[in-house]
Amino acid sequence: MRSDQIRSAALAEFARRGYEATTMADIGAAVGIRGPSLYKHVRSKQELLASVIDATMDALIRDHDAAVAGIDDPVERLRRAVEAHVRFHARNRVEAFVGNRELRSLTEPHRSEILARRADYEQRFRRLIADGADAGVFSVASPQLASYAILDQGMGVAVWFRDDAGPGENEVAWQLAEFALRLVGAGPAALRPR
Repeated sequence: MRSDQIRSAALAEFARRGYEATTMADIGAAVGIRGPSLYKHVRSKQELLASVIDATMDALIRDHDAAVAGIDDPVERLRRAVEAHVRFHARNRVEAFVGNRELRSLTEPHRSEILARRADYEQRFRRLIADGADAGVFSVASPQLASYAILDQGMGVAVWFRDDAGPGENEVAWQLAEFALRLVGAGPAALRPR
């Protein structure tokens, strides 16, 4: 339990102050222990940052895999994957913010490990798009560029989405999934009427 509290406090401090400006004393104060006592639970601030970003990647991959499990139709697989991606970013704005902004603060081997996981996540979308193109239901020149655009669109939700203003999570997830299907050239039959 203590390690989860420490990771949550680190996430909050990294979001508020930035990784470089956050000290172990700041994180310790947030969980009610002295900074030096944190070293009984974690090896370093760098390890904390890596664990925060790694946990975010775990959740993204888990949500993606659950969304597409048991679905064979390429259109529905992409729709569900996009909706899961968008919902994650609407619900986990702080994690997304820290994961994207502080990627630059990771050192080796953490940086390479996280970059490999991010590439694996992108590949999941690229394969969905390529499978749809191979099946003749998508018309897209570059599954790679399409996956980048779809992922960026979803990550942007973490920047502007608010629970208390604007369209709700369901509307945003639905609409961005429709945008993604149009982006990959899904035919009119694939798009859901409003």
